[in-house]
Amino acid sequence: MRFKFDKLYRLGAWGAAACMVAICALIALQVTFRLLDALLVLFGLSRLGLGITGVSEIASYLLVGATFLGLAYTFVHHAHIRMTLLITRLPSAIRVWFEVFCLIIALVISLMLSYGLIGLARESLQYNDVSSGFVSIPLWIPQLVLATSVGLLCLALAEALFMALRIAIRDPASFREATAPDESEGH
Repeated sequence: MRFKFDKLYRLGAWGAAACMVAICALIALQVTFRLLDALLVLFGLSRLGLGITGVSEIASYLLVGATFLGLAYTFVHHAHIRMTLLITRLPSAIRVWFEVFCLIIALVISLMLSYGLIGLARESLQYNDVSSGFVSIPLWIPQLVLATSVGLLCLALAEALFMALRIAIRDPASFREATAPDESEGH
């Protein structure tokens, strides 16, 4: 299957990768500062006391971004875990309708989650909620990342649903496994 919004999903994946790189950079910098202090103490000098305030809190928000921003990309590239033991034994004409049913359920759940996350971000913005750690991060920022990520997943699910419905209605016998590589893709 070819997804029309694949560039958006790739953008989310790049955002997830950027979050992972930022986590690595923050942790490496923090370890370097501590190592430098330890070396100074070892040579009888006084510590510099350099450090990044709230590094674990910032890293945890970045981890949430890294996890959720990649959802749509991993879905369209069939990297999510799927339990297909039973439905692979069904004929293509029936299996496509199971796919449609599963995509509808996934889309409804994702839409409900997206709606809740948007409401949560709106509330946090309205009440100026900030994190309770060393660094006062406005909570609407990570919540907006979550809502955007789940929104991208909703878009990918809707796109997959429309493609599966088109196959189910036009030619259900031509339905292929979602995990089968698409010959038209250059991967």
